Amino acid sequence: MLDRIQKSADFIKSKTNLDFKVGIILGSGLGNLGEEIKSECTLSYNEIPNFPVSTVEGHSGKLILGTLEGIPVIALQGRFHYYEGYSLKETTFPVRVFKALGVETMLLSNASGGLNPDHEIGDLMVLTDHLHLFPDNPLRGKNYDELGPRFPDMSEPYANDLIEKSKELNEKFGLGLHYGIYAGTPGPTYETPAEYKYFRIIGADAVGMSTTAETIVAVHGGMKVFAVSVISDLGVEGKIVEISHEEVQEVAAKSGPKFSILFKEMVKLLAT
Repeated sequence: MLDRIQKSADFIKSKTNLDFKVGIILGSGLGNLGEEIKSECTLSYNEIPNFPVSTVEGHSGKLILGTLEGIPVIALQGRFHYYEGYSLKETTFPVRVFKALGVETMLLSNASGGLNPDHEIGDLMVLTDHLHLFPDNPLRGKNYDELGPRFPDMSEPYANDLIEKSKELNEKFGLGLHYGIYAGTPGPTYETPAEYKYFRIIGADAVGMSTTAETIVAVHGGMKVFAVSVISDLGVEGKIVEISHEEVQEVAAKSGPKFSILFKEMVKLLAT
């Protein structure tokens, strides 16, 4: 594991002179922010030693090395999912590589189903906590002390100071942000009405098929995490309709301007 991480990191280092402190993962339909990154180098995942390959439409499968608002960032334009057949260790491997490259803060994004009656399609929800409902944990198995402790504390999975900063940005730019708990599930099926109801009962405000394992690995590695969901459909009783992946991508893309403002301003704050 350690050799594989180092090989990937060394390959990426050979392509750039930038010093990365911020890593970004762009979820379904949110890849347009990647176009705003002033790219020094773009790598297809299949070029990078040991990297998985994204197989999902709306996840372009590129690693972008460049600057956003003049600040060096490394971004995954498309992530890897458990439902594609990868293990959670594989889906989170890029987070390990980001840490090896010096990244200190991860900005994560996803498209999710809204469970809170206050949500509307197209809203942004900042994650304050999560429910990891996958049938596995990315830290299961041998622990490498070089990567993090055997039993990492998860009392603050999403950095409280960054959540507070987002509230200031929300007020300044009128982003209409919501705040809530995200339930991560294995997929690939969207939820049944009974499942939506169950997730709401156990405390979730939104549900999706990613993010929680990446957060666990980032926290294990000592990184801070800030994450945002685009509410792409509603799992609220009386508002549930048939949904497709194409529609999810369309909604996420329409929310792109607000999402871009939030992430660009957060990157600037992290550089101060």
